[in-house]
Amino acid sequence: MKRIFALILVALVAIALFAGLMHAVLVAAQVSEPAAITVPGLTPRRLWATTAAVLALVGVVLGGLALARPTSRFSAASGRLGAIVPLVAGLIAVVNGGLNLAVANGGPGTGNGVVGAAGALVLGLIGMVLGGLALTRSGRTG
Repeated sequence: MKRIFALILVALVAIALFAGLMHAVLVAAQVSEPAAITVPGLTPRRLWATTAAVLALVGVVLGGLALARPTSRFSAASGRLGAIVPLVAGLIAVVNGGLNLAVANGGPGTGNGVVGAAGALVLGLIGMVLGGLALTRSGRTG
């Protein structure tokens, strides 16, 4: 029971930290004000931001696997590939999220994909950190 409570508490803290980091990115990019008139549907910039966010999420998952499972396909023990893939995926997501935020001319709801771009930026940085840690570990074990 204590372990479940601790996991729920850690998950809530992680979600709050992620939301706070996303808000900080939107404020830093000066696109945190919501639009007066929202654009419904999938726009090209929303698709771009969503793709970058999905790539960043893949980088985070693979980076977590590289750290958590030392004998899996994507791990520090499987060579440097298991650590380099999340590092590169995170880098691509950070660059695309940053570019999307740089060309955005409005806040959430304008169809520019700023929320997805902020998520891609934050998740990409997390994926890069996890990939870097796994790469460091693979250097020690290799």
